[in-house]
Amino acid sequence: MDEDLVPPDDVEGLTDDEIKPWLMEYDVVSTLVSMGHEVYKLGLHDELTSLRAAVEEIKPDIAFNILEEFQGKTTYDYLVVSYLESMGQAYTGCNPRGLIIARDKSLTKKILTYHRIRVPDFVVYPRQRSIKRPRRLDFPLIVKSLVEEASLGIAQASVVENDQKLVERVEFIHNSIGTDALVEKYIEGRELYVGMLGNGRLLVLPVWELSFANLPAGVPQIATRRVKWDYAYQKKIGLKNRAAKNLPNGLEKKVAKISRRIYQTLGLSGYARLDYRLDANGEIYLLEANPNPQIAYGEDFAESAHVAGIPYTELMQKILNLGMTYRAS
Repeated sequence: MDEDLVPPDDVEGLTDDEIKPWLMEYDVVSTLVSMGHEVYKLGLHDELTSLRAAVEEIKPDIAFNILEEFQGKTTYDYLVVSYLESMGQAYTGCNPRGLIIARDKSLTKKILTYHRIRVPDFVVYPRQRSIKRPRRLDFPLIVKSLVEEASLGIAQASVVENDQKLVERVEFIHNSIGTDALVEKYIEGRELYVGMLGNGRLLVLPVWELSFANLPAGVPQIATRRVKWDYAYQKKIGLKNRAAKNLPNGLEKKVAKISRRIYQTLGLSGYARLDYRLDANGEIYLLEANPNPQIAYGEDFAESAHVAGIPYTELMQKILNLGMTYRAS
């Protein structure tokens, strides 16, 4: 895990806001301990010496990988997994190739377009290049970081309606987030999540939905940074994160089939979450694949597993089992 997110053994007396940054790390560690596993917490930031030492000294059965970045960069997370793989150390989660492909949202979309899987039309604006909208891309558009996750850089202002706002938001991503910008057609509709587990044989979890009961009319219903991380704001807007209801006939089967194709096409393994938009015509668009999703207790991945009859302890054990049985192709 990230060295800044190594949790304490006990959270008694701490507030929700104090716990939230490392909640997933705490839930994973404390659950594994409660299951009888011997757990060694290893924080990493920008060097692998301590990882090598831990593998050689402790000789773990498996490394439970919940690292989301390395050297402060999300796109470098694959380096740690590659290192583990090169040492013959079993690990949980996605393989290096799947991480590289899924982290690059434009590459993901290009590959899926080739395989005729529906994604929103898009364009990438590299830093220090001119910002000119192609004619094929009509408003409204949404502007994101090409590689960051957890909604970093996403706000209501990310949905733009004209060229001036487009330029302003792309420059914001370039200057404030420090990455290239991905601009794609904004799909008005329902935000759906699909969790998946597996290497060869895949288990598709129930479709989950993020919805907002109290957002003012006309405000884009998107998972902004504030929506994901601000408890008070979540309450204010009536955020609901639950099993999707009243889906169009046959959609769940369709989504499960598409999700399996996407997972296999991108070379994912272990577990992942796929984020979709469902428009008013019943068409589904893949927004992005998250090969290292939030797996804290009570979050959408764990909750959808629970609905599928997999309690949290069993989910942790399934993740361990998949890591132990994974073999690099």
